[in-house]
Amino acid sequence: MRYSTNINTSERYEIPSDLDDSVRIRDFLHKNRGKRVIVVQGLGFVGAVMALVCANAFTEEYAVIGVDLADEHSFWKIRSLNDGLFPLVADDPNIPLFFEKSIEKGNFIATYDTAAYKHADIVIVDINLDVQKTSTQDGSLVDYDVDLGGFKKAIRTIGQNCKDEVLILIETTVPPGTTEFVARPILEEELNLRELSIKRYKLGHSYERVMPGPDYISSIREFPRVYSGVNEGSADAVQEFLETIIDISQCDLTRLEHTNATEMCKVLENSYRAMNISFAIEWSRFAEEAGVNLYAMVDAIRVRKTHANLMYPGIGVGGYCLTKDPLLASWAMKAHFKSDSNLNMSVNSVSMNDQMPRFAFERLEESFGSTQGLSIALLGVSYRGNVGDTRFSPVETVARLMQSKGAKLVFHDPYVRYWHEMDVHVEKDLDTVLNADIDIILIATGHREYTQDDVVAKLFKLKPCIIYDTIGLLTDAQISLLREKHEIGVLGRGDL
Repeated sequence: MRYSTNINTSERYEIPSDLDDSVRIRDFLHKNRGKRVIVVQGLGFVGAVMALVCANAFTEEYAVIGVDLADEHSFWKIRSLNDGLFPLVADDPNIPLFFEKSIEKGNFIATYDTAAYKHADIVIVDINLDVQKTSTQDGSLVDYDVDLGGFKKAIRTIGQNCKDEVLILIETTVPPGTTEFVARPILEEELNLRELSIKRYKLGHSYERVMPGPDYISSIREFPRVYSGVNEGSADAVQEFLETIIDISQCDLTRLEHTNATEMCKVLENSYRAMNISFAIEWSRFAEEAGVNLYAMVDAIRVRKTHANLMYPGIGVGGYCLTKDPLLASWAMKAHFKSDSNLNMSVNSVSMNDQMPRFAFERLEESFGSTQGLSIALLGVSYRGNVGDTRFSPVETVARLMQSKGAKLVFHDPYVRYWHEMDVHVEKDLDTVLNADIDIILIATGHREYTQDDVVAKLFKLKPCIIYDTIGLLTDAQISLLREKHEIGVLGRGDL
């Protein structure tokens, strides 16, 4: 029997062997008759929240069905949603509010049954598309590739089931050219096989700018949107739909001339940010060697408006976008547009960012000695503060390096109960972690909780230990206090 584990509760759900969920879908549509139906493909960190936004649209009442796979990685999300428990944990009060409203209205369910696409007026594609990296031991990027197999299968499933007048909106971040050269031919092939018209369906691309954390919902509803279609009619249909879920009084909708452009726009946007971070990481190493405080320098430079977005250093880049999007763009140059060159600067930024976790670990051992056999508490396991997203978290690399030295690790995170990638339980209660016999406390994620003075006071009361701040979270006053009792290290500050 197969099971799926809820990463927020560690509860195991039995995966059904019969994937026919048609009766529940039929009953749901009967209760919501007269409403246009939206099917969201993929219930991850984007799709689940996008489904909530659609279920609470501004100008239209939709019936929303979220679809994901009945496998060990995804079925728990379907079960959790239908049990009235939203599967993602983030510091945004609007998430439970919107979810409760959708439950009250009864206009949102989740399923694993692809029959849902038969009823869709609009399909929103929010599935993962990963990059396979080959790297050296220190994290330096050697090669990379993009496997579109899962994406093609997902698009084909839509084409095998959808109506011929459907609007299909791809939000997944894809290599430029994917909507035109991959999705469109598959959809039209499947419609032709079913002897349906290929002139009535609409296909567009509009990338999300989702920011997990306190602005999760508003980053979908109130952030500027870029969109396009494979033709004018498709672009018009995308605009009409977006205007029902986006607050156009707060933000603009910008139409670009082609789906190639919107796809490129997303990876360009994220590549710029990835390069900005890699730039700061490179200079953090210089600051360490020169014995100066990079954070103070960045603050001084940020006074200039032209340099206000200069980044701080940190333990490394994580999450689903910045770790791969520059590679999607470079891969597309050759695979879709037959270029002889690639985006070397963007690719190198990914390589630099991937090396940072090992540098952070080596900096710890150079400053304070070997971690072999020591008890280490990692505060934060997610890749970003105030959200429970552990995908490609740089903390994983540091944790595995410590484990390889025989260190005994305990993990704390207010947003993560079960760390899927490490297959470990994560403690929610900070006091439980701090009351253990700890040799090193490593601050790895910028959760708001760790900045509180009462938490710093608890750290001060501990027996003398090493406190290693990898993200510059501690203030000068907090560092000064803690140094009275503990050894303190801050990544990017060579002045300690």
